[in-house]
Amino acid sequence: MPKWGYSITDIDHEKTAKASGRELRVSHKHAREVCRTIKGMKLDQAKDYLRQVILKKKPVPFRRFNKHVGHRHGLEKAFAGRYPVKAAQEILGILEGAEANAEYKGLDMERLRIIHASAYTGMKIKRFIPRAFGRSSPRFNTLSHVELVLEEMEGN
Repeated sequence: MPKWGYSITDIDHEKTAKASGRELRVSHKHAREVCRTIKGMKLDQAKDYLRQVILKKKPVPFRRFNKHVGHRHGLEKAFAGRYPVKAAQEILGILEGAEANAEYKGLDMERLRIIHASAYTGMKIKRFIPRAFGRSSPRFNTLSHVELVLEEMEGN
């Protein structure tokens, strides 16, 4: 069993709550764009936003992986966007896990903010597709890691 670490290290453990999803079967490109969008949001705002993405009401702006991605109405500072439903569902589950960890620690739920949200590639699942004349072609499925850290903000 591997021991997973977090890519963020200098945090106050008394005021933060962490959660991660490892080896998720979602696109690492979609997960990266969703994490980039929700970073800095308050907890309730991020949960509402992810539910809107799942219902295809609000798009996620695609800034890096936006080749051949159509424009979406309602985006600011970026024009290309999509509705990554599967990635949003997984990240919403991780966010709810981080919320439960914060509640267990006794943090104030109204003042929680996402200070760290990252997604990166995991291992590759290697498969082969049989082809004609006894040949085969490789087919890879890349898994993703997602990390979220919530921090209790000072003041309001």
